Order: sequence, then structure tokens, then C-alpha cells
Amino acid sequence: LAEDRFGPVAHWSDVGPYRLLTALPPEAAHDPVAGQLLAPAHRELARTAEVFLDCAGQAGRTAAELGIHRQTLYYRLSRVEQLTGLDLDEGEDRLLLHMVLKSSRLSVPGNEHPLP
Repeated sequence: LAEDRFGPVAHWSDVGPYRLLTALPPEAAHDPVAGQLLAPAHRELARTAEVFLDCAGQAGRTAAELGIHRQTLYYRLSRVEQLTGLDLDEGEDRLLLHMVLKSSRLSVPGNEHPLP
């Protein structure tokens, strides 16, 4: 239910990183680094960050996927860095943010997740 592309029934072998994320305690999705980013007021920034990370940090691909100009993307990513204190040029920071964004989908009750 965390990811529409899996359909109503997902096979364990198909869920990729969610296999590891489900093994984490539920409070792991509430890492303080992303607290502000996951607030309803910053939904679009969280979605932008997730798409950017899903696109392996490729700005052109991310901008096209989101239907925005590259400059808009860069502005949003700088806001993400400000809100989280992370440096998206650092691999471990990107990994942490990606994990938090994906695990937040698993922790929201009622099949509603903070990211569209």
C-alpha cells in the first residue's frame, strides 16, 4: 500500500528496499532530520526530494518528472537542505533522507502516506 506501482498485492521479492525498511522499528521513520520536511506544509518539498533521490540525483530527469524548471528544482532542493540540515552532495545524507522518506510511507496509518 506504500507504493501504488506494486498494485493491490505485492510480492516480497518485488518490494526492493521496503524489505529492509519494514525490519526497522516504526519510530525510525520519525527521524528528527526530516521532521519539518514531512510536515503537511512542506509536502511538495518532500515529494521533490524523493523524486530527486529516486532519479539518482539527476537534475534534468528530476525536473522533467516533476514538470518544473531546473532552477525551481534547485531552489526546492536548497530549501530541503535548509529544513533538514543535510547536504545533498553527501552520499550518506542522501541515503538517510531517502530512507526516511520511504519509511515514512510505511508508518502512516490508514494507507495514507505523506508523499503523493
